Amino acid sequence: MKIFFLIGITLIGLTQAKDWWENGNFYQIYPRSFKDSNGDGVGDLNGIAEKLPYLKEIGIAGAWLSPIFKSPMVDFGYDIADYRVIHPEFGTMEDFKNLIKKAKEIGMKIFLDFVPNHTSDESEWFKKSVQRIEPYTDYYIWHDGIIDENGERKPPTNWVSAFRYSAWEWNEDRKQYYLHQFAIKQPDLNYRNPKVVTEMKNVIKFWLDIGVDGFRIDAVPYMFEIEADKNGNYPDEPINENCPNPDDNCHTKKIYTQDQIETYDMIYQWRELCDEYKKEHGGDTRILFTEAYTSLENEIRYYGDGKRNGSHVAFNFELISYTNMGSTAADFNKHIDSWLNKIPKDVIANWVLGNHDNHRLASRYGPARTDLFNIMLNTLPGNAITYNGEEIGMTDVWISWEDSVDPQACNTDPDRYYAVSRDPARTPFQWDASNLAGFSSSTNSWLPVAKNYTINNVLMQSRSPVSHLQVFKKLTKLRQEPAFQTKTLNEKIVHNNVLLYRREGKGDNYIIVLNFGKNSETINLKEKFPSITNKVEIITTSIQSKYTDGEIVDATKFVAEGEVGTVVVSV
Repeated sequence: MKIFFLIGITLIGLTQAKDWWENGNFYQIYPRSFKDSNGDGVGDLNGIAEKLPYLKEIGIAGAWLSPIFKSPMVDFGYDIADYRVIHPEFGTMEDFKNLIKKAKEIGMKIFLDFVPNHTSDESEWFKKSVQRIEPYTDYYIWHDGIIDENGERKPPTNWVSAFRYSAWEWNEDRKQYYLHQFAIKQPDLNYRNPKVVTEMKNVIKFWLDIGVDGFRIDAVPYMFEIEADKNGNYPDEPINENCPNPDDNCHTKKIYTQDQIETYDMIYQWRELCDEYKKEHGGDTRILFTEAYTSLENEIRYYGDGKRNGSHVAFNFELISYTNMGSTAADFNKHIDSWLNKIPKDVIANWVLGNHDNHRLASRYGPARTDLFNIMLNTLPGNAITYNGEEIGMTDVWISWEDSVDPQACNTDPDRYYAVSRDPARTPFQWDASNLAGFSSSTNSWLPVAKNYTINNVLMQSRSPVSHLQVFKKLTKLRQEPAFQTKTLNEKIVHNNVLLYRREGKGDNYIIVLNFGKNSETINLKEKFPSITNKVEIITTSIQSKYTDGEIVDATKFVAEGEVGTVVVSV
């Protein structure tokens, strides 16, 4: 059944048969913290392979792995020394091939985190570039620097690294500065060099040949900088007067170092590569996820330009970037609509509420709201992306500045490091109540395990009839219903704190009730959605709700409990 609404609807209609990845549930695995199989305190590929049945059981279509490539681990894998070699802590290439094989056997997809902006300074490419050995001489961004009025050499521009301080580092061997938009040991690649473009396309082909199903592309907006002038120089960026400390990343407005127009073309080229690969080799669509914290207008451009296709899933950070514990239903609805109203009609929406770079969902919004947000994530139209541990309501772990290992935190002053530290959300996965939460047989793990692991873990929640995990599993199953495969969304705001929306298909009318406030509200659902019946059935609800699944209630006097999400169906 096709239904078209003129008011309150953000996307309309169904267009064509769905591809395998559309409306799917995807899951991010942080390999160092997921499951340690050999007792060294660090998660690995065999540990991931062991737990694939768990992911299948909870309704995951595919998982992407944060970087597993050879690395000195300064930025825990995002500083890659060799794109074609598995980092020894994670295992071997045979281990990875075994992981791919097991995933295919149970019908799951595996994606790799592709980090194209920079390599490690321990990469052979960089070492040879330092020595000016061809063809690597111009694989990176090099500059002589400038000489000031006092005859002193200084960096060529005022550009600031995402990890603070100058984005330029002097290399004594080459006698030039190199650009690094992240850590000093992460030199930026030069995508204006066609040889670099070819090199990275060959890396993509290499892993597609191994059997991966696609890539999550990291830090996309940073890939290109403004082109140097005829003298090889770059301009300073404008100063942000609201961020006066020149060491802070926010000190400059990133008009020359992010979101350059060539970036979109590179994504389109990689999409063409993946599409051609499918034509040549058959099988399912190989998909691209793109990570870009940028304006909504820029985000939309990653999907394509009307002539060429780009990312299949441009991660939607509207909610993660612009909402917090104090946000109202109206706030959430605003950002839901801003995304849905601007993406092209043939694009599948997606929703991201957590990842390895942000504090955990339950810590940002409050543990009591874990189910509320998982219900929202899984009932909005399109793809849902879950960070490992969010399905059981894992929370941040406090880690002191002295014990921090995240370079972003270590480069920040001790009095404000915790706001930017990514360590608290990267702690080991909580499997059971045994040693180190069942993550490892070691006496220590690379980051500490949460103290609440004995009462908050997968085993305990899987055995309990009422738990965050049970709610999550119900939601992923519910998403297979026809009503949740459409793009329609009819939203209503009640008393500023309650968000209602309807998902409809083949005669079913599902109503999702999300109360972001602390107080309960009595709502006439029949008045808000006249086409539903006077009675509704509770399909699933937050664990603290007084409702039970299967309960029939009066739609005209529905109580939206405080900080609770509920899914009902018209009967």
